[in-house]
Amino acid sequence: MDRTAWLREMRRDCEEKYNKVWAPLYSKEKTGLYDNITHLQFIREFLDHLPQKAAILDAACGAGRYTPHLLEKGHSVLGIDQAQGMLDVAKAKYPGVQFEKVGLQEMTYQGIFDGAICMDAMENVPPEDWPLILSNFHRALKPHGYLYFTAETIENTEEDEVRQAFERAQQAGLPVVYGENPDDDVYHYHPTNQQVKEWTQGAGFDVLREANGEIWYYHILLRKV
Repeated sequence: MDRTAWLREMRRDCEEKYNKVWAPLYSKEKTGLYDNITHLQFIREFLDHLPQKAAILDAACGAGRYTPHLLEKGHSVLGIDQAQGMLDVAKAKYPGVQFEKVGLQEMTYQGIFDGAICMDAMENVPPEDWPLILSNFHRALKPHGYLYFTAETIENTEEDEVRQAFERAQQAGLPVVYGENPDDDVYHYHPTNQQVKEWTQGAGFDVLREANGEIWYYHILLRKV
C-alpha cells in the first residue's frame, strides 16, 4: 500500500470517528482539564507568559476542553479543529467564542497570536507532518509568542505496546514506521521526546520547559525565536 494514500485514509478515519463517535459523547460528558498536576501547571505557566488581553489560538480544540481556562483572564480565543462535529459541540458550549474548521496542516495564520496551544492531539499526526505543523504555528505567532502542546511520546507509552503494534502492522502489510499504532481507536504516532525537541527547534522555537506528565503525555512549552 502506498504510504501517502494510507496516511490520507488514516486522517479521514480520524476525522470521521471524532465527528460520529466522540462528538456525541463530548456533548454529554464533562470536558474540563485532565485531573493531573502537569497539565494544570503548564497551562498556568503558559498563561502567565502572555500579555493582558492576549490573542490565543486553541488548535485542535475539539469540544472546547481547555477553552474556559484560556478565557479566565479576559483573553480572546480562536478555536480550530478539522472535525466539524467537535466544533459544533464547542460552539454550543461557548457561543461567544470564534471557532473555525481548519486542520493543523492547513493553518495559514500569520503573526496574529500571542500564544497557541495544541492539547492531546499531536498523537494523531504522522511524522511527515510534524515539521509542517510546527512551522505553521511559528508563522501564526507574533514575535516571541508562546506555544504549549502535548505529545504521546515513546517515553510515556508502554514500549512493548509500541513494538507490538508496529510488528502487527508490518505483518498486515501496512506501510508503517516505528512508533505508529493504527490499531488504536484512531491512528496514533509516538515519537521520542528528543525527536519532538529537534522538530520544534528546527521550526524556530526555544524550549522553555519540558516534562513527562502523569498520563501518556510529554509536555513542552516553547517561545518563538
